Amino acid sequence: MPDQRPKSQRRLAAILAADVVGSSRLMEEDEEGAAAAIGTILSDIIGAAAARHHGRIVKTMGDGALLEFASPVEALLCAIEAQTAVTDFATNQPGNGTIQLRIGINLGDILVSEDEDILGDGVNVAVRLEGVADPGGICISGKVFDELEGKLPLPFEDRGEQRLKNIARPIHVYALKSGDISPQEPKAARPSPNQTDKPSIAVVPFANLSGGREQEYFADGITDDIIMALTKARWLFVASRSSSFAFKGKAIETEQVARRLGVRYILSGSVRRSGSHVRVSAQLTEAETGGSIWAERYDRDVIDILALQDQIAEEVAGAIEPELLRNEGQRGAERSRSLTAWDLVRRGMWEFHKIRPDSHQRARELFLKAIQAEPDAADGYIWLARVEAGLAAYGWGSDPEAGLRRGMEAGLRSVELDGKNPYSHYAVAVTHVFGGEYETATRAAQRAISLSPSFALGYLVLGPAYLSTGRLREAIASLEHGLRLSPYDPQNFTWLFLLSVAYTFSGNAVAGQDTARRALSVRPHWIPALKMIALCCTRLGDLEQARSAASQVRSATVVEGDLARLIPSPDPAWIDEIEQAIRDALRNGRDR
Repeated sequence: MPDQRPKSQRRLAAILAADVVGSSRLMEEDEEGAAAAIGTILSDIIGAAAARHHGRIVKTMGDGALLEFASPVEALLCAIEAQTAVTDFATNQPGNGTIQLRIGINLGDILVSEDEDILGDGVNVAVRLEGVADPGGICISGKVFDELEGKLPLPFEDRGEQRLKNIARPIHVYALKSGDISPQEPKAARPSPNQTDKPSIAVVPFANLSGGREQEYFADGITDDIIMALTKARWLFVASRSSSFAFKGKAIETEQVARRLGVRYILSGSVRRSGSHVRVSAQLTEAETGGSIWAERYDRDVIDILALQDQIAEEVAGAIEPELLRNEGQRGAERSRSLTAWDLVRRGMWEFHKIRPDSHQRARELFLKAIQAEPDAADGYIWLARVEAGLAAYGWGSDPEAGLRRGMEAGLRSVELDGKNPYSHYAVAVTHVFGGEYETATRAAQRAISLSPSFALGYLVLGPAYLSTGRLREAIASLEHGLRLSPYDPQNFTWLFLLSVAYTFSGNAVAGQDTARRALSVRPHWIPALKMIALCCTRLGDLEQARSAASQVRSATVVEGDLARLIPSPDPAWIDEIEQAIRDALRNGRDR
């Protein structure tokens, strides 16, 4: 006897489950009005959005709907469009201004019946995700999130693995809150580079100029490693490898690549290998202007090809991150008005990097406003910690002890809010190292580096943390590595000064003097660097140069840098020796 059961088929699909929040309460308040509003939402809003994004409504269930899409990207774009439209619709509905949707999206295998109904675990997960979404928000599964990488740079909140009702296994949940849903997103799968979102970058495949296809793996490997290193900078959206490599070998203008991937910056480069020598060139371009922000060339001898690949990728990623931050600060400063907490942070960054007493104070006020505007975002706290550390170390604050306490608290708060961000741990490290809590500073710096091995500031702040306990050799290595990763940071005069201290008190006054002079080349006439030169010259017996440096210290009109705060010394005699060298050099000058 033939099988009479209805035929069904399986297929992979993105499933969207939507539900009107509090429909029973709305019905009690205005039954006819609520019913009409819900009908409009399900048919005119959700149905129309589904059609525009190549989906279909499988069925409606009173105040809810189940939809199917071939693409998770289209499913999310439909969800965003629907949420935006419902918000606008509800605003204009007397008595129903509180209508909101919850939406859940999953990607999974489904069973499709003859009447085109859908069943299965993939559907059940979508329904449960809708149940845990915030009113006006969207929850997606980890499978959907993975598919969105490089396509929709939206501020999803990682809510970790959750146990959903009647689902045996834990599901990784990501949430998009109502305040993060932009009405511009449904119009395109990618944001415009001109939007005020956080900065974004694509690393296009480095060109192989070696003349042999056997060298392709090396060029691709460097590109892969740079992408991986940059993704650890949580303030920066990085286009996925699959998106970037779609342009491999194609002669396409930078502006076109940026527009197609929806990014603000493009990192491109080339690799040329000849025998045992490799030359890697890299350039960072701002898509909007077409201008080059940064360019560098790396010449290396090949010993261990994989180690070389890692080294170059680390140096490139470490070098461009501060350049991006500085450029973003300038963009924020040029905006006519501040729209978001991130805009306030960017303006503050611009002031911060001027490194002057007045600009540091202005930066501090902007970071405080950013925290007030968005108290649950880590960025404002990170930068507040950094500016408080600077005000104390450079002697620009009226109450450095109180400022450092505020900075320490801000750094710790940033870790609470975003513990996977290396900048959060740097904020803890830099405030605690100048605040004299060296063990905490060391642990925080090490954590920052473990999160992002190319994070220059992590190595730089680890240097004085090591210095504080007399680990001079390790301090030198850490500071040198950080300076190599970020050779053009505007605050490198501080790190060069600390490296000079480490060299000098480890017995290498020649290297100490050379490094202090490098600090002066970054910040001319800076008193702490001049004092180190005077000490090194005294140790080397060059009394003429010692007198010259000491005279510049005496004639300085602006006093910057508190040595007792700047140098986390394990021995108070270090500060005494530096100051004594100045006094001796000046006295010897008078005795001549």
